Amino acid sequence: MPSKNMLPKGKRRQSVKKEYREQRTIAQEREAAARARAEEVGDEEQSAELIETSDYMDHEPTLEERIATNNFFTTKGASGSKVAEETYDPPRYANPYANLKAEAPEIQVIEDLEPEDGVRSFTAPTTAAGMRIDAYLAKALPEVSRARVQLLIENGQATVDGKAAKSKLKLKGGELIEIEGEPAPEPLHAVAEDIPLKIVYEDDDLAVIDKAAGMMVHAGSGSGEHNRGTLVNALLHHLGKLSEVGGDLRPGIVHRLDKQTSGLIVVAKNDVAHRKLSEMFAGREIHKTYVALVHGWMAEDEGTIRLAISRDAVRRIRMTTKRAGGRSAVSHWKVLERIDGPWGKFTLVEVRIETGRTHQIRVHLQALGHPVVGDFLYGAPHVIKRVGVKSVEQDTVTLDRNFLHAVRLELVHPKTGKQLSLEAELPPELVALLVRVRGKN
Repeated sequence: MPSKNMLPKGKRRQSVKKEYREQRTIAQEREAAARARAEEVGDEEQSAELIETSDYMDHEPTLEERIATNNFFTTKGASGSKVAEETYDPPRYANPYANLKAEAPEIQVIEDLEPEDGVRSFTAPTTAAGMRIDAYLAKALPEVSRARVQLLIENGQATVDGKAAKSKLKLKGGELIEIEGEPAPEPLHAVAEDIPLKIVYEDDDLAVIDKAAGMMVHAGSGSGEHNRGTLVNALLHHLGKLSEVGGDLRPGIVHRLDKQTSGLIVVAKNDVAHRKLSEMFAGREIHKTYVALVHGWMAEDEGTIRLAISRDAVRRIRMTTKRAGGRSAVSHWKVLERIDGPWGKFTLVEVRIETGRTHQIRVHLQALGHPVVGDFLYGAPHVIKRVGVKSVEQDTVTLDRNFLHAVRLELVHPKTGKQLSLEAELPPELVALLVRVRGKN
């Protein structure tokens, strides 16, 4: 719909500059006269009122008059431009979120909640209305994580008004909430377990173990179900006391091997040896050598990989050499054997590492385009098929671990100064795989 200030049809190209100037001059003259009268009266309040030019106009101000007096306001349009008041239409519908409070409701922390017969009971306050029960409990019980709260709910240990609830249940306020058992899990600590262990070397200060593949060195901080069958638990049973520098969960552990990697690992039996061994690792005074079987033939006979390693941004359980800002890592490799058998080409390599980054050898070899056999996380195939034969069950090779073995460990004893050079033979499953890919079986 055309504006009432729009020129008639046929005259819209006509200049309005003259009329605009006349209107502006009239408005400015009236404003000047009003200021003069206000000064004579000396009344500040009256002066403030007289400055409004619209009070001295005997008609509704036109667009030109508003331009002359700068009588504008800024609209809520996307451009934010200044337009005359009569061109602004108020919104048809009110903003439904205009009166909502931006801040979250304040939840009172529940303290000193004593259990009765192993059950803790309390009433949800009115401030919890509209909140999910897991979100409310995580705020009301700050020592309990939201993940732990959700686990309690899933196990039926948290009820609302006597009924089992789901994590997404929204509270109304006033409900009776009951929690059975301890809301916060007990802190994990290593426990002695009678697990077979191959001890390569032991004295009063340290021990060197030939770890089997499939055994975790220690449990994670939040994995209670994985706190069994670890190397630490086996060490506590066989060796008794270990150093306490690593805490209750990792006593004696100075360095680690991946779960599916086998071979030599050194552990400290007292705090003095632990600190000295840690200094030696940091100073690169302990030499570790591994043997790996990789897919394909390495182009050169030996080389050095200097690629920084950081955690993968997408798959957090993986490491990568493709992100900036990683930690420096150095691996030296040498070809021991190139294999061209019925299951394709492989290279048996020896790798010596200067640094000990997470998954270092696996990531570095994968970066060269030669993933370790059995390392599905870094691109190795789950099943190795015979060359030139379609998928037949008896013509496949599988390995349920990484073909990576810590074969040699060299160090100076932290107390006696004696040179230690220890070795561990390839485990039977790796020897059997080598025999098969060579085509001798």
